[in-house]
Amino acid sequence: MFERFTKDARALVQGAVEHSERSGSGSVEAEHLLLALLDREGSRASFTLTALGLTTEERKESLRRALGDARRRAGLSQSEADALAGLGIDVSEIVARVEEVHGVGAMSGDRKGGERWPGRRTFGRGAKNVLEKSLRIAVAHHDRHIGDEHFLLALTILPGVPGEVLADHGVTHEAATRVLYGGGEAKAG
Repeated sequence: MFERFTKDARALVQGAVEHSERSGSGSVEAEHLLLALLDREGSRASFTLTALGLTTEERKESLRRALGDARRRAGLSQSEADALAGLGIDVSEIVARVEEVHGVGAMSGDRKGGERWPGRRTFGRGAKNVLEKSLRIAVAHHDRHIGDEHFLLALTILPGVPGEVLADHGVTHEAATRVLYGGGEAKAG
């Protein structure tokens, strides 16, 4: 599958690995792919994000903060936290208590203190799902290669924190598909 990746897609995966390393995570996750997408410039995915309103560093930073907040909640999306609140479980209070005892970010799963995971980074289930879905999206659109735009589309369609955070910032699957493949708006070239 990797031989079908464009230069932009390969750079995206490398960027995700770097985000994983910087965070101290033991594996590359879907959120790392999204963070790497936000770093991209001059690609079809970056054009799409710009066309959909993620034009300023301030908006991108808002998206990064939302991902960080979810990581502090042990990966729970805001909708999951809201559903638990409906059952009388205050996730914010739980996070505050855990962080009071164990330090800020204790529930994130990130390794602190300079510890490194030995060897090559593995891909977590979420990242693997994004890889698989990006291939399926490329095939469905009769594209011969997998580009970073296919990763973006996969992130918008798969359930989980990255898709929810993107949707909260106006980047939905339908909107991204419209920008990339037409349907009344400029197509990403």
